[in-house]
Amino acid sequence: MTDRYILAVESSCDETSVAVLKNDNQLLSNIIASQVDSHKRFGGVVPEVASRHHVEVITTCFEDALQEAKISADDLDAVAVTYGPGLVGALLVGIAAAKAFAWAHSIPLIPVNHMAGHLMAARQEKELEYPLMALLVSGGHTELVYVSEPGHYHIVGETRDDAVGEAYDKVGRVMCLTYPAGREIDQLAHKGEDTYNFPRAMIKDDHLEFSFSGLKSAFINLHHNAEQKGEDLVLEDLCASFQAAVLDILMAKTKKALAQYPVKMLVVAGGVAANQGLRERLAQEITEIPVIIPPLRLCGDNAGMIALAAAIEYDLGHFAKLDLNAKPSLAFTYNN
Repeated sequence: MTDRYILAVESSCDETSVAVLKNDNQLLSNIIASQVDSHKRFGGVVPEVASRHHVEVITTCFEDALQEAKISADDLDAVAVTYGPGLVGALLVGIAAAKAFAWAHSIPLIPVNHMAGHLMAARQEKELEYPLMALLVSGGHTELVYVSEPGHYHIVGETRDDAVGEAYDKVGRVMCLTYPAGREIDQLAHKGEDTYNFPRAMIKDDHLEFSFSGLKSAFINLHHNAEQKGEDLVLEDLCASFQAAVLDILMAKTKKALAQYPVKMLVVAGGVAANQGLRERLAQEITEIPVIIPPLRLCGDNAGMIALAAAIEYDLGHFAKLDLNAKPSLAFTYNN
């Protein structure tokens, strides 16, 4: 059997990444050029700054990915790229580069949904069994996705307002923590106790939708009121209380989804899947089916996850023409 090589490009937000996948799941390279230091002073991602950084480094990322994989462009069978959801300017940089590369080397172009990438990153940990349920938690998304078979995704629950990762960053900014704040909040939470009793929105409702806006507002109000009164708050307890509320919501909705949809495994993916508190709760409370979480290096945005999703799309014959455009609000309910 002839080996198959797919080069993948990810530029949906503030990471420029190019990877090479051999056959079904052998990642030969996964180059990531992070922009975190550039966005720290703003407390979040500035779209125009992100786009300019992508332009500056994407060619080098292509070269480094091929060099690390020890192959040439002539060995490639396809090039894959994230076409949504994400920041439109950032997406367009990656798409333009991928289309030019595909045209120059006369190879197929594979369009990949960014969230499919997060989900399929779990394939690096273990081969997936279908049907499965996925909890996708990141800075821009919080959703429960039922996957009946490879490439067939159906959202069964999602956030009505803020994504969980977005809530972490916003409360982190209030506490003057370094952006992105999720990891630091997680670390501090392990040193504190849930003493502030923040609200758990819709936790008792039968539907599978999430809401984190009320929790975020309750946190900010408590913090601001304490500042105005000159009262001291315990940072570790603040983080522990916030994280306990978040995890209670995530776990409650995930358990309801598993009760409503019989599946063979649960996949938890996205940037927030790196959260140690979440991993501990999953290990303690989800024991009836396997819980698959991608390796830490694949939890954040990276082209390796796009390559792993692209392998599925390649097998299904899902290719794009060179008029492929960015879809910043691309939905995740599709069956191409």
